[in-house]
Amino acid sequence: MIQPFHIDIPQAGLDDLADRLARTRWPDEIDGAGWDYGFPLARLKELAERWRTGYDWRAHEAQLNELPHFITEIEGQRVHFVHVRSPRPDALPLILTHGWPGSFLEFLDVIEPLARAFHLVVPSIPGYGFSGPTRERGWDTARVARAWAELMRRLGYERYGAQGGDFGSGISLALGAAEPERVAGVHVNYLPTRPDPEAKITLSASDNARLDAVRQLMANRPPYQALQATTPQTLGYALTDSPVGQLAWIAERFAHWTDPRAPIDDDRLLTNVSLYWLTATAASSARLHREAARRSEPCPVPVGVAVFPHDITRSVRPLAERLYDIRHWSEFERGGHFAAMEVPDLLATDVRDFFLTLDGNGGSGGNGRPAGDA
Repeated sequence: MIQPFHIDIPQAGLDDLADRLARTRWPDEIDGAGWDYGFPLARLKELAERWRTGYDWRAHEAQLNELPHFITEIEGQRVHFVHVRSPRPDALPLILTHGWPGSFLEFLDVIEPLARAFHLVVPSIPGYGFSGPTRERGWDTARVARAWAELMRRLGYERYGAQGGDFGSGISLALGAAEPERVAGVHVNYLPTRPDPEAKITLSASDNARLDAVRQLMANRPPYQALQATTPQTLGYALTDSPVGQLAWIAERFAHWTDPRAPIDDDRLLTNVSLYWLTATAASSARLHREAARRSEPCPVPVGVAVFPHDITRSVRPLAERLYDIRHWSEFERGGHFAAMEVPDLLATDVRDFFLTLDGNGGSGGNGRPAGDA
């Protein structure tokens, strides 16, 4: 059963947030430390003060409620999603999936341009935001993909495309693997490619430089990843109890993974952090790092890849082509890990171009008749 959903955070939750922010117990900082020890104190105080005194959740909540939100239950888990229908009845449906520490908010700026050609389904991953928390083990990327397949069935979509970055990339590829007869293609803006000594491929100097960066990342596992993949519950106590802790944990990733030439507005960042805080999903969202499958099933459907220069890692095409049916490959000069927020115009155009190459009709060719009122 699919039901309309309206965002309405209780005022008590907002009052509690303001009170906790006002009573923050700040650590000291070494003079001139910069980023050497972590998120700089002055910048975090600036964001926290904006959150406490200048940021208006109700205004952003009202803007979000202009979108059509819905909830349903799949395998006992609540699933929240936004469903925007294209004015084109024959439009191809697309399901857009975020990652960590993002949310469905990542796609706000690509909804309007993409909806011209596609019906859009933008869910929140189980454990995240209004789809959280998860209540049992096993919600890995493959299970989320199966839930997405069920969601698209309930909406009456017989054939559709998938797009995502970060965990959304793995979920979208897993969806293509699980439903190859229904998924027309998968577009990703994050596709890690690891060194493969068995490949016997001559790589360019730039490709080898990309692999060197991957080797360095593999040898020095990021602390956030290690903690969330091993002790997400322990971490969750701190993040669920301290809004400044939650703010620092997420804001640091945004600072490191975005292109300085395409900064994300502070209020957009605070809305994303607020979503984690107000739904108390720090621990349940972190569990996906522990649950995520180390290996994924081959994805036989056509794949499109967008590579952005300030992403965590950059894909190496010759290695990607050994694993996937690459039909479309774009290299951009701007943008980072949160491409839908940083450079929405570039990402939206690339997504449309990829699906255009598949059906030759600008994204049409799907069953555009959603079931029910959703």
